[in-house]
Amino acid sequence: MDWIKRNLYFVIGSAIALVLMGLAGWYLYSKWDLNNTILGKLEEQYQKLKDLNATNPHWGSGDVDNIKAAKDQRQQLRAFVEKSRQYYQRIAPIPMTESNKVTSQEFSTALSRTIDHLQHDASKANVLLPTNGASGRPYAFSFEYQAQNVTFAPGSLEPLAVQLGEIKAISDVLFDAKINNLDYIRRERVSDDDLKGPQDDYVGDKSTTNDLAILSPYEISFRGFSAELAAVLAGFGKSPYALAVKSVNVERLAAATSDQAVVNSPGAAQPQYVPPPQPAIPPRSAGDDYARRYGPAAGRPPAPAPQPQQPAYVAPRPASHSGLPTALDERQLKITLTVLVVKLLPPSPAK
Repeated sequence: MDWIKRNLYFVIGSAIALVLMGLAGWYLYSKWDLNNTILGKLEEQYQKLKDLNATNPHWGSGDVDNIKAAKDQRQQLRAFVEKSRQYYQRIAPIPMTESNKVTSQEFSTALSRTIDHLQHDASKANVLLPTNGASGRPYAFSFEYQAQNVTFAPGSLEPLAVQLGEIKAISDVLFDAKINNLDYIRRERVSDDDLKGPQDDYVGDKSTTNDLAILSPYEISFRGFSAELAAVLAGFGKSPYALAVKSVNVERLAAATSDQAVVNSPGAAQPQYVPPPQPAIPPRSAGDDYARRYGPAAGRPPAPAPQPQQPAYVAPRPASHSGLPTALDERQLKITLTVLVVKLLPPSPAK
């Protein structure tokens, strides 16, 4: 103890030095472990760099920077998408309100008005519409159940208003093309009420969504000739709305079905009237003149009176084509189209 008292400062300094050496050892060990962790990450990044250098195509080096080129091309693609939005105008819902909220009364009134308008347009374009089954009511363009009601399932008015606007846009194209008959227009089920209506009014497909748009399916069946089919496809192509024809199915109807459409067409041969043949008149003699004036001679019977003949009708003959064979025998077609209404999503913020 005397030695410690005499060397108290040395003992205290040695204890402090020992503590500091322990702390230094702990610090060194912790930093050594951190160094190993950083070294592992460095080797991982180095391995990634080697993998990038081995890729084909190469990411670029020197004056060539393929990564920057890819970013520039992405910006160009975004600019092209934004520029093309003007060709994908959204079809306005019916009715269209400022708050985008539709009441039952507003939809019921707009539905009745729109169906009446479409029926008038079909009549004006000489398009024959179907009837709604056994009820015999005028065609409601796939809104048969909704047209007979004034209350609707909760949450269904907004999607129904969107579909009503889209069906009107599709019908306008069909009527402008002056098709012969409209068989049906089918739409997607969007409410519980659609399970109660005629099932022939609906398609089994559902709307699909990708990174750019929502695709809503519709199925259309109508009758006409190749000219009407071409007019319908051209109408969809030049429409300001994004109406994409996904599939086309064409069936040739039997001749008996299409004869009624052809018989009243311009240039069709009509039945002709053929007068009956006149009886031959025998040559007259002096005795005949005497008998006609004073009566028949004794012992000579009177000549029988000619019998009236009914006018005869004969079937029309085909028009002559200078002896050339028929190259095209046009018949009425039944066309079924699957049309997708493309609705672009709002643009995403650039990254």
